[in-house]
Amino acid sequence: MVRWILIAVLLIIIARLFWRVVDGVIAAAGGVPRGRRARTQAPPVHLARDPVCGTHVAPSASLSLRSGGETHYFCSEKCRAEYKRRS
Repeated sequence: MVRWILIAVLLIIIARLFWRVVDGVIAAAGGVPRGRRARTQAPPVHLARDPVCGTHVAPSASLSLRSGGETHYFCSEKCRAEYKRRS
């Protein structure tokens, strides 16, 4: 019984070492190793808050209005018009 447990542990260790070698070869070839695929993340995006409704928007994909030396970002034309009306 103990003999089979030791053989199973040895096979698990050999399999893990094999896959570590394969991951190393993939990384050396310029690919992404199997264990690191899920960990890659997109860079964080700075969000600006719409001063009318409070929605957070990406400045690059939003409407903007320069007012008093400051740039305000809006989620929609409706919010931008409302801000202009209030100012």
